[in-house]
Amino acid sequence: MAGMAAQVIRRAQLYVPGSSMRFLEKSRGLQAVDSVAYDLEDSVTPTKKPEGRRNILEILNRDRVPGIREQAVRINSVGSGFALDDLTEILKGKHLDCLVVPKVDSPSDLHFVTDVLRQKLPERHSEGSTNPVKIVALVESAKSLMDLNNICKASPYISGLTFAAEDFALDLSLTRTPDLHEFTYARSAIVTAARAHNIPSALDLVSTTFRGEEGRRFLQLESENGKRFGFNGKQCIHPDQVATVQEVFSPSPEEAEWAVRVVIADQKADAQGRGAWTLDGKMIDVPVVGKAKAIVAKAEVCGIDVKGLMEKFRDEEPQ
Repeated sequence: MAGMAAQVIRRAQLYVPGSSMRFLEKSRGLQAVDSVAYDLEDSVTPTKKPEGRRNILEILNRDRVPGIREQAVRINSVGSGFALDDLTEILKGKHLDCLVVPKVDSPSDLHFVTDVLRQKLPERHSEGSTNPVKIVALVESAKSLMDLNNICKASPYISGLTFAAEDFALDLSLTRTPDLHEFTYARSAIVTAARAHNIPSALDLVSTTFRGEEGRRFLQLESENGKRFGFNGKQCIHPDQVATVQEVFSPSPEEAEWAVRVVIADQKADAQGRGAWTLDGKMIDVPVVGKAKAIVAKAEVCGIDVKGLMEKFRDEEPQ
């Protein structure tokens, strides 16, 4: 799973309420979004959940549209009493790529989802399958945070950890502030756990302020803060957020150029038997080269012209 999971990219994951066919239809017109999560949880009232399941199943059985890389569904939590009905219906969808599982407080939540996947879709979850339904787990409580290590090992299909800040703040009686300092421990723990277990996606909290010039500036700053923290994606609640978020979580032109230069020069340094060298006056060693290679790989997936950069900097030499 780890090798396949490494190719997953979720710079933005956009929630779309499953109870609104109008919003579901509109989402299919998006030009470029890494992941759309059709929602059966918070945005759908209990009486509307059956309708939401039918709506989402209809969407999943339609032909794919080119603007969406991944079609996900956020089911209800395992403890809600709705999860099995959600899974029974939406696993009939031909083009389901991912399940977003909320309120994952213990490994048993993911054991349940994994067992249902294997029962309902054995052909996609047999040994050696290259196309299983992936799982993104939402971290929303103190209990979840304290059991992250075991949660990360609970399913071979886990592909992401997401920080659900509002529910976490409620659980811990925290007050959310613009600088997000109150979430420092939780955010660091989630990113660290994702890296330790080779989970490709670590998705940051939702930004609730984004309208108007000031809102867009706030979204930009909050996304940049998340990237510095080590997150490689962010949850979105409105299509207008997607472009900004995906731009921030893509390698910048400067990052891509630096990474390509490092990779090219490192190949030459390796041929010369040099384990460490310098570039622009800074030492380059194995961890730095590893970071550069990861940036190059992500740049390729994000559509950056890596081949053109390789040609541009082909004469780069280790210093």
